[in-house]
Amino acid sequence: MPSPAPQPSLAQKAEWTTSASTQRTQVNDAVDLQTSEDEHKLSQFASIRSRLGLHPNPPVDEEHKVQEHQNLQWSRIRLVLREPFAEFWGTFIMVLFGNGSVAQVLLSTGQATAPGGNGFGDYQSISWGWGIGVMLGVYVAGDSGGYLNPAVTLSNCLYRKLPWRRFPIYLLAQFLGGFCASGVVYANYIAAVNNIEGVGIRTVPPSKTATAGIFCTYPQAFLTRTNMFFSEFITSTVLMFVIFALQDHSNLGAGSLLPLGLFFLIFGLGACFGYETGYAINLARDFGPRLMSYAVGYGNEVWSAGGYYFWIPMIAPFFGCVFGGFLYDLFIYTGESPVNTPWLGLKRIVVPEFPSRKTKNSRVNDEV
Repeated sequence: MPSPAPQPSLAQKAEWTTSASTQRTQVNDAVDLQTSEDEHKLSQFASIRSRLGLHPNPPVDEEHKVQEHQNLQWSRIRLVLREPFAEFWGTFIMVLFGNGSVAQVLLSTGQATAPGGNGFGDYQSISWGWGIGVMLGVYVAGDSGGYLNPAVTLSNCLYRKLPWRRFPIYLLAQFLGGFCASGVVYANYIAAVNNIEGVGIRTVPPSKTATAGIFCTYPQAFLTRTNMFFSEFITSTVLMFVIFALQDHSNLGAGSLLPLGLFFLIFGLGACFGYETGYAINLARDFGPRLMSYAVGYGNEVWSAGGYYFWIPMIAPFFGCVFGGFLYDLFIYTGESPVNTPWLGLKRIVVPEFPSRKTKNSRVNDEV
């Protein structure tokens, strides 16, 4: 019969126990170290996002946060700048469709080979293009709020508690989105522009062959500066008033159909108020493409045309949107708003409050 296997000595057992304990300790230390590194990275991300005025936690599905690709360098950058990226691409899509519709209508005018024998589209095609562009842009930028317009962003800071620190980076993202999208439209239609104006020739209205109006707005020649400003002001006022109505869940509201509601709003503004100044109603949609057109050779006339009209679609939308938001909150909105405070919110300006450091820090944390 085989002899029984030798039993380990007490010393060997103690040695094995110590070795196993050491391995468990090493594993736990490694896990703790990795956890500590992950927490440190998350803390860095949160700190950067907070300084940008963004919420410390990016708007990402919980299932996506734990996937391995989130450790890649670009994934980390995307997490930090998710909302500004969304505003950039939302504005990009809006201007791409809007400027594209203007380009197709203007550059094909009178073309006999088109269906109907008079070009590919008419003025209503432009209203459709801008309406669809806004609707799709809001879908793209939904996680950031889908503002796509610095004046709309400002009004939400004033009346809907959007953190003020987000305004600069959102404005920059929206401006760059409009600038880049108009550049893509120009590159796509450059042969058609050359066909209309001639190679190396670029003109602005009121030239009969002007193509600068593809990218930004120019007023009718008979308008005074007061007319120009009021046209942009009233259109921007209606824009913000209706946007707040569509977002107001205590009213009928649009809910998940908000992008569709915005399509009809933009289409209606173009159909009813587009003749005089082109209903820019958006600095990012007008100044960004205007700067692009200057850069590709349309010259100083992009600034001087219409009696230096260029500043009106930059400034008037801010006044109009702020006024439109004020009107909605004054007469219809019953929720929390500066308008629904003593002196219609003016007391905060006339007699500002200076909170203690503890209260101020708490308020900053709540905002971000």
